[in-house]
Amino acid sequence: MPTPEFVLALREKVGTDELWMTGVTAVVVDGDRVLLVRRSDTGAWTPVTGIVDPGEEPAVAAEREVLEEADVVAVAERLAWVHSLPPMTYGNGDRARYLDLAFRLRYVSGTPSPADGENTDAAWFPVDALPELSADMRARIDVALSAGPETRFER
Repeated sequence: MPTPEFVLALREKVGTDELWMTGVTAVVVDGDRVLLVRRSDTGAWTPVTGIVDPGEEPAVAAEREVLEEADVVAVAERLAWVHSLPPMTYGNGDRARYLDLAFRLRYVSGTPSPADGENTDAAWFPVDALPELSADMRARIDVALSAGPETRFER
Protein backbone atom coordinates (compact mmCIF):
# COMPACT_ATOMS: atom_id res chain seq x y z
CA MET A 1 0.00 0.00 0.00
CA PRO A 2 1.42 3.39 -0.90
CA THR A 3 2.10 5.55 2.13
CA PRO A 4 0.85 9.15 1.85
CA GLU A 5 3.59 11.78 1.53
CA PHE A 6 2.54 13.53 4.75
CA VAL A 7 2.97 10.26 6.68
CA LEU A 8 6.44 9.75 5.18
CA ALA A 9 7.36 13.29 6.27
CA LEU A 10 6.09 12.58 9.80
CA ARG A 11 8.01 9.30 9.91
CA GLU A 12 11.24 11.19 9.17
CA LYS A 13 10.67 13.07 12.43
CA VAL A 14 9.15 10.41 14.72
CA GLY A 15 10.63 7.21 13.36
CA THR A 16 8.49 4.18 14.14
CA ASP A 17 6.68 5.78 17.12
CA GLU A 18 2.92 5.34 17.15
CA LEU A 19 1.08 7.83 14.97
CA TRP A 20 -2.55 8.72 15.64
CA MET A 21 -4.27 9.06 12.27
CA THR A 22 -7.77 9.51 10.93
CA GLY A 23 -9.00 6.85 8.55
CA VAL A 24 -12.20 6.39 6.59
CA THR A 25 -14.17 3.32 5.63
CA ALA A 26 -16.42 3.83 2.59
CA VAL A 27 -19.35 1.43 2.44
CA VAL A 28 -20.72 2.07 -1.05
CA VAL A 29 -24.28 0.89 -1.58
CA ASP A 30 -26.22 0.43 -4.81
CA GLY A 31 -29.64 -1.04 -4.05
CA ASP A 32 -28.99 -4.39 -2.39
CA ARG A 33 -25.31 -4.49 -3.43
CA VAL A 34 -22.15 -3.40 -1.61
CA LEU A 35 -18.85 -2.48 -3.26
CA LEU A 36 -15.83 -4.40 -1.97
CA VAL A 37 -12.16 -4.43 -2.94
CA ARG A 38 -9.61 -7.22 -2.55
CA ARG A 39 -6.51 -5.84 -0.84
CA SER A 40 -3.22 -6.53 -2.60
CA ASP A 41 -1.30 -6.84 0.70
CA THR A 42 -3.53 -9.40 2.47
CA GLY A 43 -5.91 -10.71 -0.19
CA ALA A 44 -8.86 -9.86 2.07
CA TRP A 45 -12.11 -8.44 0.77
CA THR A 46 -13.00 -5.14 2.48
CA PRO A 47 -14.92 -1.96 1.87
CA VAL A 48 -12.71 0.82 0.53
CA THR A 49 -10.54 2.29 3.29
CA GLY A 50 -7.99 5.07 3.43
CA ILE A 51 -6.31 7.88 5.31
CA VAL A 52 -7.70 11.41 5.52
CA ASP A 53 -5.20 13.93 4.14
CA PRO A 54 -4.31 16.95 6.30
CA GLY A 55 -7.10 19.54 6.05
CA GLU A 56 -9.34 17.24 4.02
CA GLU A 57 -12.97 16.82 4.99
CA PRO A 58 -13.55 13.18 6.00
CA ALA A 59 -16.59 12.68 3.72
CA VAL A 60 -14.55 14.03 0.80
CA ALA A 61 -11.75 11.61 1.73
CA ALA A 62 -14.19 8.68 1.60
CA GLU A 63 -15.44 9.75 -1.83
CA ARG A 64 -11.85 10.31 -3.08
CA GLU A 65 -10.68 6.90 -1.86
CA VAL A 66 -13.57 5.14 -3.65
CA LEU A 67 -12.69 6.88 -6.92
CA GLU A 68 -8.93 6.27 -6.51
CA GLU A 69 -9.17 2.63 -5.44
CA ALA A 70 -12.23 1.33 -7.31
CA ASP A 71 -12.85 3.82 -10.16
CA VAL A 72 -16.37 4.42 -8.84
CA VAL A 73 -18.04 7.76 -8.16
CA ALA A 74 -20.04 7.74 -4.92
CA VAL A 75 -21.49 10.37 -2.59
CA ALA A 76 -21.29 10.18 1.19
CA GLU A 77 -24.80 10.09 2.67
CA ARG A 78 -24.14 9.63 6.36
CA LEU A 79 -21.50 9.05 8.97
CA ALA A 80 -22.39 5.63 10.34
CA TRP A 81 -19.75 4.79 12.97
CA VAL A 82 -16.95 6.51 14.85
CA HIS A 83 -14.54 4.13 16.53
CA SER A 84 -10.91 3.68 17.45
CA LEU A 85 -9.01 0.74 16.01
CA PRO A 86 -6.48 -1.24 18.04
CA PRO A 87 -2.81 -0.32 17.69
CA MET A 88 -1.07 -1.90 14.71
CA THR A 89 2.52 -2.48 13.72
CA TYR A 90 3.47 -2.65 10.06
CA GLY A 91 6.13 -4.98 8.65
CA ASN A 92 8.74 -2.20 8.69
CA GLY A 93 8.14 -1.54 12.42
CA ASP A 94 6.03 1.59 11.99
CA ARG A 95 3.27 1.79 14.58
CA ALA A 96 -0.11 3.45 14.14
CA ARG A 97 -3.54 3.77 15.67
CA TYR A 98 -6.53 4.94 13.67
CA LEU A 99 -9.72 6.79 14.45
CA ASP A 100 -11.98 5.21 11.84
CA LEU A 101 -14.93 7.11 10.42
CA ALA A 102 -17.22 4.68 8.61
CA PHE A 103 -19.46 6.32 6.01
CA ARG A 104 -22.37 5.02 3.98
CA LEU A 105 -22.03 6.19 0.38
CA ARG A 106 -24.53 6.12 -2.49
CA TYR A 107 -23.28 4.80 -5.84
CA VAL A 108 -23.39 7.35 -8.67
CA SER A 109 -21.43 5.90 -11.60
CA GLY A 110 -18.53 3.79 -12.76
CA THR A 111 -17.61 0.16 -13.21
CA PRO A 112 -15.58 -1.24 -10.30
CA SER A 113 -11.96 -2.00 -11.09
CA PRO A 114 -8.72 -2.03 -9.07
CA ALA A 115 -7.81 1.47 -10.20
CA ASP A 116 -4.63 2.39 -8.30
CA GLY A 117 -2.79 -0.85 -7.58
CA GLU A 118 -3.73 -0.98 -3.88
CA ASN A 119 -6.21 -3.75 -4.69
CA THR A 120 -6.30 -6.73 -7.03
CA ASP A 121 -10.06 -6.68 -7.60
CA ALA A 122 -13.14 -4.54 -7.06
CA ALA A 123 -16.69 -5.86 -7.35
CA TRP A 124 -20.29 -5.58 -6.27
CA PHE A 125 -21.65 -8.20 -3.89
CA PRO A 126 -25.25 -8.81 -2.83
CA VAL A 127 -25.69 -7.82 0.81
CA ASP A 128 -26.96 -11.33 1.58
CA ALA A 129 -24.02 -13.05 -0.19
CA LEU A 130 -20.88 -11.22 0.93
CA PRO A 131 -17.54 -13.05 0.71
CA GLU A 132 -15.65 -13.97 3.86
CA LEU A 133 -14.81 -10.80 5.79
CA SER A 134 -13.03 -10.09 9.06
CA ALA A 135 -15.38 -9.48 11.98
CA ASP A 136 -14.29 -5.83 12.08
CA MET A 137 -14.98 -5.21 8.38
CA ARG A 138 -18.32 -7.03 8.59
CA ALA A 139 -19.27 -4.82 11.55
CA ARG A 140 -18.41 -1.68 9.56
CA ILE A 141 -20.68 -2.82 6.74
CA ASP A 142 -23.49 -3.83 9.11
CA VAL A 143 -23.44 -0.48 10.90
CA ALA A 144 -23.41 1.43 7.60
CA LEU A 145 -26.37 -0.61 6.33
CA SER A 146 -28.40 -0.20 9.53
CA ALA A 147 -31.55 1.87 9.38
CA GLY A 148 -31.71 5.37 10.76
CA PRO A 149 -29.58 8.46 10.53
CA GLU A 150 -27.88 8.01 13.91
CA THR A 151 -24.14 7.63 14.14
CA ARG A 152 -22.84 4.83 16.37
CA PHE A 153 -20.32 5.90 18.97
CA GLU A 154 -18.27 3.58 21.17
CA ARG A 155 -17.92 4.20 24.90
